[in-house]
Amino acid sequence: MELVLLASAPPTLKRQCFLPNNRNSYHYFRLKGKYEDYVDRQSLTGEGLPLVSEKIVPKNKSEVLLPKNTALSTLLLYYVRNGLFSKALGIWDEMMNSSFVPDAEVVSQMIFIYGSIRDFKMVARILHQMQLKDVEILPDTFSQAISYFGKSGQLDCMEIMIKEMVSMGFPVDSATGNAYVSYYSAFGSLADMEAAYGRLKRSRILIEEEAIRALSFAYIKEKRFYALGRFVQDVGLGRRNVGNLLWNLLLLSYAANFKMKSLQREFVRMVEAGFSPDLNTFNIRALAFSRMSLLWDLHLSLDHMRHEAVAPDLVTYGCVVDAYLDKRLGRNLKFALRKLDWDDSVSVMTDPLVFEVMGKGDFHMNSEIVLENVKKRYWSYKMLISIYLKKKFRSNQIFWNY
Repeated sequence: MELVLLASAPPTLKRQCFLPNNRNSYHYFRLKGKYEDYVDRQSLTGEGLPLVSEKIVPKNKSEVLLPKNTALSTLLLYYVRNGLFSKALGIWDEMMNSSFVPDAEVVSQMIFIYGSIRDFKMVARILHQMQLKDVEILPDTFSQAISYFGKSGQLDCMEIMIKEMVSMGFPVDSATGNAYVSYYSAFGSLADMEAAYGRLKRSRILIEEEAIRALSFAYIKEKRFYALGRFVQDVGLGRRNVGNLLWNLLLLSYAANFKMKSLQREFVRMVEAGFSPDLNTFNIRALAFSRMSLLWDLHLSLDHMRHEAVAPDLVTYGCVVDAYLDKRLGRNLKFALRKLDWDDSVSVMTDPLVFEVMGKGDFHMNSEIVLENVKKRYWSYKMLISIYLKKKFRSNQIFWNY
């Protein structure tokens, strides 16, 4: 094996090339300093790139020196991510002048990096060159670039990519449009989010479940429950492809402010519209009834739940336990839970959005601590209630002793 030093290496890189007996050649690049990285790639040619001595190169250079697309793409991204833009540009120009076509992932990552440093001139150049080279990968490229900018919170760059996409004649599809609204709900203001949702509606794109949840969470985070109710009504309560999500969010907007009459009225409308209440529906109502100490309404809700064959979870049991203990009716707890099978295994199936609005009850939080710290194969609701009642009894004893 013969050792050949490579020419035109940058000052910060130490390069060595080992050429084995087979057709493949390997380059090892070592970056000096605190961070060390090794890149194993096939030999490359071009200005500013590693060169191999003519003495050991076969006559048919195209067989050995022409790199694979994946090798060039990996080295290209390596240079761009480490700020070596002049060398990255050299590889990019070589790819544009050859038969190689970079995939959408590579192009979108380059656009993201150049956009992040606000070099939009280079972004426009990349898009124009790809439009001339292979226009078919541009839709995927735009979609991934928009996703990169959106996830990093660079909404201005995401807007620029949307405008470029439309100006080149590519329509905004449902996935991109919904992601666009979701990113505004996560990183923008409520006004910006509502404007993005308005653009989505004008584009006649149907908002999907993930985007609905994202916008709803933004309203909940700002405690804008009236706006939340108005939003879900605007989306359309008759939609069935998202299940009971819209109806549950509407009930949640009323339960948050304990508007009990409105909560009951909309629940009746939901049933009359042909929607079957699910666990989230019953737990939203149970949490409101429990906080307001409406024990009779809570019992009626449990009866309805049993009639609909909906299995309760830890939240349901917690509503009953908290409501009765707050009224100092712990001795009647067994009677209150007679219609529930408290020997069932413990589970929590309630939508996390419910907790964002209503929080967790005292029994629920204490039970989570027990489940986390005491490892058992099987926990029943009866076991958790027994532990909780003993804890309450001890705390009351300590209180009266003082």
